[in-house]
Amino acid sequence: MEERRPAEKKFIIISGNIGSGKSSLTKDLSRMLGWKAFYEVVADNPYLEDFYYDMKKWSFHLQVFFLSKRFQHHQAIIKDPCSVVQDRSIYEDVDIFAKNLYEQGLMDPRDYHNYRELFGIMVEFLTPPDLIIYLEASIPTLQGRIALRGRDYEKKISVDYLEQLNKLYRQWVGEFTICPILTIPTDDLDFVQKPEHLEFIIKKTMDLLPGTEKVFNNPT
Repeated sequence: MEERRPAEKKFIIISGNIGSGKSSLTKDLSRMLGWKAFYEVVADNPYLEDFYYDMKKWSFHLQVFFLSKRFQHHQAIIKDPCSVVQDRSIYEDVDIFAKNLYEQGLMDPRDYHNYRELFGIMVEFLTPPDLIIYLEASIPTLQGRIALRGRDYEKKISVDYLEQLNKLYRQWVGEFTICPILTIPTDDLDFVQKPEHLEFIIKKTMDLLPGTEKVFNNPT
């Protein structure tokens, strides 16, 4: 059996809309590759549930919280000697989620421009990842996965909100130049239940990571 592993530390990010499968793929990739996993702060987020009940009131608070936590994680990842897979990036927070709230009138212009200025200072201290994996999913797929995980506050997420996020993701993927992006359409993939689908994603990932070496294992 032939495997391929990075010859040096690698840092990849799993990106995608709400319900696209980021956390599941982060867990599976970290397990299969033996890498550390950094997850999005959800359970201990003091603003998330309030945000979905009143987006306009809590949008700025939520985005600043995510920006702070994501920056902390990014810095910890760079200092860690191990290869890492991260659930969602700081870049998405700024260019997709905060932008969406601003464009939909759910974030005050003063708050949005202050938020962008803060990110502009932070980005100077960010080391880019080696690769971003974008999990692309249609609205019905996202809705099905959101319903399956059963978070009460997510029941209030509208189709329009998800559609606008998908639109901004497509734009972001087309314009992002900091590192390569691997787009994986996930409507017909089930990498949680089907090992061959996970293996497909791992192979595509390894193909795009520079400095990946071949490792040959003797069959048992």
